[in-house]
Amino acid sequence: MFGQRLRLARKRAGLSMQALANHVTPSVSAQAISKYEADKMMPSSAVLVGLGKALGVSLDFLLGGQVEALESIEWRKNSTASAQERAMAEALVIEKLEDYLAIEDIIGLHPDEDPFKGLRVDQVANEEAIDAKAREVRKAWKLGIDPIPSMTALLEDNGLKVIEADLPERINGLACHVERVESASTEVIVVSRHTNVERKRFNLAHELAHRVITATAEGGLKKEPAMNRFAGAFLMPREHLEAETGRNRHGMTWIEIMRLKRNYGVSAAAMLVRLGQVGILSKSSVEYGFKTYARRWRYEEPQPIGADEGFAAFEKPQRFERLVWRALGEEMISPVRASQMLGLPLSVVERDIRGPRDH
Repeated sequence: MFGQRLRLARKRAGLSMQALANHVTPSVSAQAISKYEADKMMPSSAVLVGLGKALGVSLDFLLGGQVEALESIEWRKNSTASAQERAMAEALVIEKLEDYLAIEDIIGLHPDEDPFKGLRVDQVANEEAIDAKAREVRKAWKLGIDPIPSMTALLEDNGLKVIEADLPERINGLACHVERVESASTEVIVVSRHTNVERKRFNLAHELAHRVITATAEGGLKKEPAMNRFAGAFLMPREHLEAETGRNRHGMTWIEIMRLKRNYGVSAAAMLVRLGQVGILSKSSVEYGFKTYARRWRYEEPQPIGADEGFAAFEKPQRFERLVWRALGEEMISPVRASQMLGLPLSVVERDIRGPRDH
């Protein structure tokens, strides 16, 4: 594990083995760095401290904890994202996961290793099967057909860890399988703090699709478009949409689409696509829209939902924070440890322990 963590920290810093060796005190050779990363040799305590300082990471990060490896990483990124940016994102996720897994252990929680086992289907043949799967998941979770107030809370309540982080600019998020040291593996979805709420909700529904649909039929829909189809069907059920708009519309005004996107917490582009998928608007109407009034919607969101408005106010991970405050309230951790986990000043944690004082 030490070798993996050292290699990741070096890539995050954008350093070659020789460049890292040049920055470490006491001095080491590039060959020694290579042996450390291959787990063929361990550094002395003095060199270990020097490596941490040169790379800007803690000794806890280098020596590892519960996270053995991030596997099957699925990136939501700009095609120009660099290897260094990916390494920065991975390191950040590991740091946050170590705290998340630690607080679960402290409280004594043991989440299901595969919470979606009962909902997973090996293959979907067509678009109708994808829509049916979205309805099945909604039924299993007793969601009805109304808009979902918070995709984040829904996934957290059903066994997925959702982390919001300050990811590099060209990375919107990632999902991965987390192998743990001597413990059951887990799944995590990471979203960028800077992603707008419309995209965030759709991305989360897309990641849910990957967990309940293993593959698409050979010669049928490609996998990523199929996952997007599920996300649209899950967030915007046909029955609810038809009740809102009526069926077989000959056209739709711009303001109607703006109101609908706010009603479902999705982008205007996703809204327009879904209206075509369920047949409320014709295929030609949707194509005309993307060539005219909606031609910029895939790149520039019209009337974006504000950061504290509607869905955005609820689309934030809360489970980890709740667990930290629970452990603190039961005196399982100290205020100092809680402030470190929450990334808050100790004075703020102490204030929130005792509550406001009367003056």
